[in-house]
Amino acid sequence: MLEMIAAHKLLVAGVITGAIGGYLYYYFIGCSSATCAITSRPVNSALYGALLGALFFNAFKKENKETLE
Repeated sequence: MLEMIAAHKLLVAGVITGAIGGYLYYYFIGCSSATCAITSRPVNSALYGALLGALFFNAFKKENKETLE
């Protein structure tokens, strides 16, 4: 398990950062009427933030030249 986390540490950092950012977005901005699909609950905001964080941090991952050939 620790080997997997070490191998994908940039992705894990993106998920954690995004989840915290998503929760902070819910807490400070959020949706007061509960009609917004993403920001109506803190779990939704955190999961959406985690997804965006993972995608954003994965964009900076260096590709291994040996696996591309």
